[in-house]
Amino acid sequence: MSHPGKPNPARRSERSRRAVLGAARELVSELGYAKVSIEAIAARAGVGKQTIYRWWPSKGAVIVESFLELSETDAGMRLPDTGDLEADLKTVMRATVAEFTDPAFEAPIRALTMEVIADPALAAQYREKLAGPVDEAKKERLRSAQRAGQLAADADLDLVLEVLYAPLNLRWLHRAGPLTPDYADALVEATLRAFAP
Repeated sequence: MSHPGKPNPARRSERSRRAVLGAARELVSELGYAKVSIEAIAARAGVGKQTIYRWWPSKGAVIVESFLELSETDAGMRLPDTGDLEADLKTVMRATVAEFTDPAFEAPIRALTMEVIADPALAAQYREKLAGPVDEAKKERLRSAQRAGQLAADADLDLVLEVLYAPLNLRWLHRAGPLTPDYADALVEATLRAFAP
């Protein structure tokens, strides 16, 4: 039985969890991954260090979850399926280009990417919690396109995603050229030509 006026521990925990995840994203953007500490996250979120350690095993775990929450709240894992694969992929790729060129997103994801490259344990966690589920959602959309005859039935879906995303990721990572909607569209068109039925 709850008492009026008494704080609800579940609500307080959710509020604290969101504060921690928001603080982690902000600090990674401001300082870079390497300079962020559990202490700094706790101070920014207004919680004790022990609260963070009770819910997450490491700084990397907090930061990966903060990006997972961002992807769930922004667009979710599901890709559009209007029945027009080319239009749907262009929508998704243009949104990806917009994220990669948005300083609020670009700085923290670049910092996290550099750490994932250097830390095999964090890379495994990133793959399991974030990249893997996102890729699976993308492959589900591609399977729908295969069933509709819009994509080769025998296409290796992991390879389709690599052909679609690798040039974009490389250009972004190396700052090798502009990331524009036209570039996103060109990647979609080249990929669909490569894997046409």
